Amino acid sequence: QVSQDGLSQDLSESVPQLPGEILITDKEVIYICPFNGPIKGRVYITNYRLYLRSLETDSALILDVPLGVISLVEKMGGATSRGENSYGLDITCKDLRNLRFALKQEGHSRRDMFEILTRYAFPLAHSLPLFAFLNEEKFNVDGWTIYNPVEEYRRQGLPNHHWRITFINKCYELCDTYPAVLVVPYRTSDDDLRRVATFRSRNRISVLSWIHPENKMVIMRCSQPLVGMSGKRNKDDEKYLDVIRETNRQISKLTIYDARPSVNAVANKATGGGYESDDAYHNAELSFLDIHNIHVMRESLKKVKDIVYPNIEESHWLSSLESTHWLEHIKARAIQVADKVSSGKSSVLVHCSDGWDRTAQLTSLAMLMLDSFYRSIEGFEILVQKEWISFGHKFASGNLHSLLSEKLGI
Repeated sequence: QVSQDGLSQDLSESVPQLPGEILITDKEVIYICPFNGPIKGRVYITNYRLYLRSLETDSALILDVPLGVISLVEKMGGATSRGENSYGLDITCKDLRNLRFALKQEGHSRRDMFEILTRYAFPLAHSLPLFAFLNEEKFNVDGWTIYNPVEEYRRQGLPNHHWRITFINKCYELCDTYPAVLVVPYRTSDDDLRRVATFRSRNRISVLSWIHPENKMVIMRCSQPLVGMSGKRNKDDEKYLDVIRETNRQISKLTIYDARPSVNAVANKATGGGYESDDAYHNAELSFLDIHNIHVMRESLKKVKDIVYPNIEESHWLSSLESTHWLEHIKARAIQVADKVSSGKSSVLVHCSDGWDRTAQLTSLAMLMLDSFYRSIEGFEILVQKEWISFGHKFASGNLHSLLSEKLGI
């Protein structure tokens, strides 16, 4: 049944429905299927999903796309378009799909669908709540309690006589993008940490992410030092990194992995940032991992999309994948971090500029390789909460829920 305004009266008969999900509109469209060509169907848009059901008996097709998967909605064709199915909408998804819908030119059907999709796919830009806060589903597990930082550090055998847990950031006064619970060297006082914070971008000091259960090498993370063009030094920061090195008597130097290309790190000096120099950090060894910024990564991802959607050429699959350089960017460097720690050669400090993008990629992937707990469902949940969410990765910006023009990402 359909009401006078064209909305299906019984949503449950047409579209799977979550508690709190409501139908906004439904329209007859032509779906330009990349595999089977044009298919006549009806598209339903709720406050959670775009749902297409084909109307052709010989071509049963269903598309179920959460609106949060949509990254871009564009109009295709104009009022003077004459080609068949040339007037409609082109929808780009974050899962590499492109959905194209042809609509009738009369009756403003495209404009209505464009405005509704734009409004509900990017709710924060239109003063609407995310569906997560409208969803009335009941769950057996309270997701907010899955990650307990103190318990996770205890699982790793911390605190011990070399490392302590500090609550210096419990009110987020030391660093507003760091978690409330931090693990730092036992010999370092909270006052020392406050002095060190002044020399690290956004006060993101070096803190422990993971400790090897046998050789006691550690993975640390932080942001870039505030060296600037004048080559400023900070004795407290230099001493702090030396204390980190001395937590394990087996190593003579602390390995610092700067995720950026060296030219980018040098350029950051112009804006007050920079990297650890040999002159200032005698007992550290700095390596640049040459992971490029988001623009290069996005171009690499675009190449991946081109080879997997809509069709895959099996005969050229491996060579095509290699040409994208997608796996190279992060995988090889994460292995480098994991190998350095597992071999017992050195403890590792990882940073990029702010320490919440490339840094999190490297620490979390290395921890996945080194610790089987993180390869369980519960462990992976804890890893994401710990290394990404609690350490300030900008998921909201990268997911594009709020700013249509901001093309960010991991």
